[in-house]
Amino acid sequence: MKKYFAVILFTAAFLLIIPALPVMTFDRKGSRNVRLTEFRFDEEESISDEPYKVLDVATGEILEVPVREYVIGAVCAEMPASFHSEALKAQAVAAHTYAERQRMHEREAPTPELMGADFSNDTSRYQGYFTEAQAKKVLGADFEKNYSRISECADEVIDYIITYKDEPIISAFHSMSSGMTESAENVWGTAVDYLVPVDSEYDLNAPKYTDEIRYSREVMQYKLENAFQGVELGENMVGWLVVREVSDQGTVLHADVGNMSVTGNDVRNALSLRSPCFEVKYEGDEAVITTKGFGHGVGMSQYGANSMAAEGRTWQEILEHYYTGCEITSHLS
Repeated sequence: MKKYFAVILFTAAFLLIIPALPVMTFDRKGSRNVRLTEFRFDEEESISDEPYKVLDVATGEILEVPVREYVIGAVCAEMPASFHSEALKAQAVAAHTYAERQRMHEREAPTPELMGADFSNDTSRYQGYFTEAQAKKVLGADFEKNYSRISECADEVIDYIITYKDEPIISAFHSMSSGMTESAENVWGTAVDYLVPVDSEYDLNAPKYTDEIRYSREVMQYKLENAFQGVELGENMVGWLVVREVSDQGTVLHADVGNMSVTGNDVRNALSLRSPCFEVKYEGDEAVITTKGFGHGVGMSQYGANSMAAEGRTWQEILEHYYTGCEITSHLS
């Protein structure tokens, strides 16, 4: 995550032939659902150690947060402090990469609502971030030990980000996959060269890898009608939600909700499911939905990263595994 880089991005001629690249934002309904927005990096853009500008949505104030402080706060917000140090380092680099890409996007194509900031502290749209005071509340009695540990991990990797063709990547991550990570194309409809399925069998042993949720007829009807305006469900509950197509990784690609065709992510958000990898069955007047994994499944699995680290893999090896064909770039190189 973090700091200083002198990586020059794209020459003018190169920009003419390379398609616009997407940036990642967040939509937390149960867990992250990334929206991909296309933009082009300016040819003069480079990675810097300038403080990030963070809009405080509560006060409207734009805070200037030093890079190091931001990366530490992002790791505190996004990964359990108990995870292996190599996993924490991988998370730090992913968070730093996200922040750099977002900052470059805002310089190229500013979002009016941000009022000149790089991102806000609205975690429904942007990466999580804790101030030191917020981290103290969350970490409680173990604050000093865990904050110091996370800070040491961040310091070790502060000079690095993840790049693809000399640009900061869309460093998507999630809690745990179905056992294989998913492609960006299957989840968000946009193919990304380095966000493709990779093995993550470690996740099969993660806590609450499978989860079951039951909805009564009344609650199911309310949630579906509220999420899918104008839907016609009919009298037979068995036809209210029917899975039609599933990816090789288990993600529901298409499903029918009454008379509407929707995606697995649409259903996940509507029913507050842990992931778009789910199966549905009906028992009397109840819908029983079983999910696998937690989150969208694209990019780095945090539990997978932790298991890889426990087996002796380094943060570099973790990132190279989950972000296919990418490089770890330092401003010192």
